[in-house]
Amino acid sequence: MPDYALFAADLVAVTILTFALYFPRHRRRDLVVAYLGVNVGVLAVSAALGSSTVGAGLGLGLFGVLSIIRLRSTELAQSEVAYYFSALALGLIGGLGVTSPAMGLGLMALILVTIAVGDHPRLLRRYRSQTIVLDQAFGDETALVAHLERLLGARVHAASVQRLDLVNDTTWVDVRYSLHGRAVAAPAAEQPAPAVVVAR
Repeated sequence: MPDYALFAADLVAVTILTFALYFPRHRRRDLVVAYLGVNVGVLAVSAALGSSTVGAGLGLGLFGVLSIIRLRSTELAQSEVAYYFSALALGLIGGLGVTSPAMGLGLMALILVTIAVGDHPRLLRRYRSQTIVLDQAFGDETALVAHLERLLGARVHAASVQRLDLVNDTTWVDVRYSLHGRAVAAPAAEQPAPAVVVAR
């Protein structure tokens, strides 16, 4: 299979990743252009500079540099980071090529299937995580967990106190919890939880 066929496969794959998987689930227009730009940019650079002698080093270098740039800029959810690395990996596979064209296509398909399944709205949909600010200082972990379960109407699996302010009577806590069966909304209606919630 000539190189341009892998280029075309990469463009098809990143289109599926961005417009069929990411945008319908997360609805962030700014990251659409980021994923497309990263993928096509990496594809072009790796295809232009890649060779049998420098291909592996170039791929690892691009992966590391772009990861640092992206992760040091605006904050991303972990699921969005996964899409970013997937777009980056697709570009590297398409630009640098692999020993077998069939392997290249298989690796691209594997990335898409992994993202499609791992980020599916129905997968572990009862589980949530939030950082909550309580207007009461809780020094006792058992009392804190009981209060959170009443507040959230859910089962708390982990509660990590980030800040305990006895002067202002507040508690900042990172909570991992699961909703009860009837409290789970339909996947289409799910919205990302805010990073910080102020609660009584």
